[in-house]
Amino acid sequence: MKKNSWLEEFEIDKENNNSNNSSIITNDYDIFKDKDLLDKFRNRIIQELIDNQIPDEKLLTQYINEEIDHITEGYDLSSVERNHIFNLIENEINGYGPITELLEDKNITEIMVNGPDEIYIEVDGQLIRDDSVSFINDEHIIRTIQRIVQPLGRTIDSTNPMVDSHLKDGSRINAIIPPLSVSGPVMTIRKFKESISNIDALIGNGTLTPYMARFMDACVEAKLNIIVCGGTGSGKTTLLNVLSNFINPHERIITIEDAVELKLKQSHVISLETRNVNYEREGEVTIRDLVRNSLRMRPDRIIVGEVRGEEAFDMLQAMNTGHDGSLTTLHANSASDALNRLETMILMGGIDIPLRAVREYIAKALDIVIDIERLSDGKRKVINISEIVGFDGEDIILKDIFAFNQKGLTDNGEVNGEFILYKYVPEVYNKIVKRGVHSVDDIFEPLMKKKKEK
Repeated sequence: MKKNSWLEEFEIDKENNNSNNSSIITNDYDIFKDKDLLDKFRNRIIQELIDNQIPDEKLLTQYINEEIDHITEGYDLSSVERNHIFNLIENEINGYGPITELLEDKNITEIMVNGPDEIYIEVDGQLIRDDSVSFINDEHIIRTIQRIVQPLGRTIDSTNPMVDSHLKDGSRINAIIPPLSVSGPVMTIRKFKESISNIDALIGNGTLTPYMARFMDACVEAKLNIIVCGGTGSGKTTLLNVLSNFINPHERIITIEDAVELKLKQSHVISLETRNVNYEREGEVTIRDLVRNSLRMRPDRIIVGEVRGEEAFDMLQAMNTGHDGSLTTLHANSASDALNRLETMILMGGIDIPLRAVREYIAKALDIVIDIERLSDGKRKVINISEIVGFDGEDIILKDIFAFNQKGLTDNGEVNGEFILYKYVPEVYNKIVKRGVHSVDDIFEPLMKKKKEK
């Protein structure tokens, strides 16, 4: 029979799949206790599917069942075990192989494939090794990655051994294979959580307080320039997405990302995405290229998914030249670290200006720095909301408005602490009021009265 490629072979019409077998959902090896035997069956059936073309006159379910009957002949399998094999094979064809059910599980926020038998998941902020699923070998992982990224217009092979993109639901996929990854193919999927799509969800899970939420709402509405910083997996993009909900629906918003993750609800949104080099090593479009181009697109707001290079100067330049209300994220462990990283990125971009001028430029461009972190118990907290109050000739002056004060750990390992509102009136409050935003007057006016009384 004709031999098709994996991708060609598995472009199956899902409507032909009328089996009721898929209604039984179990984890790999939970039912089939003999792991080696299950891998043997799975390996042989998948190889048959790769090597052979499914006859046109046969339904997909019929063909899979016949293959299972052929491969398992002579083995006494229960109906549940047989259905489990069917589900595994169906996931290879209509889903994303062994990780199909992990992607569908709403409790799982991240999937990390380090090797065929080394898969980790994140649940409630905790990393757990999942021994219930596995791939057959490295080639099986690569085929799965190819199947995921091909509809996204991306490729991964020895010529292009790295890919960073997103699924249709906004989940982000990053994959790297040999020769760049010495130990074998590695795939990481950070899932998009629809449950955290508004500020109420963040308040509900204890990430911030209602006062903090109202203050951030006022800052966005008053078109202050904001940077969200934090470590890996701290929730920077999620918080940026939530902040974007506060933007006036009539504004023209341009988003710029390496891989589209933001899910803005406004109607007038232009989403721009970078492009990697092609096979001829041409055609690359960077964040910096898109930031520069966005300035010619008459934006009311510019949102950059993450600033990580020479585009930092262009972003600050936009903030300093009338594009107020810009939002971005930056990888840093604190608000002060974020400003230091900005300095470094600007200087590394080849801009020939003194450090003092760079700091003064940053101080004039930015208003608010929000630091969000994932704590030791896996929960995310907004650690600080700080304002930039000026430049003293040497350093940028940061002042905290809100903070999370960690006191220790409870008996069950959860972080024990409290949110603090510092008893002073931030300078940005005047900017907020001047923009006609009075939603936080009740928070700061009492502090102003006390200040006057003194």
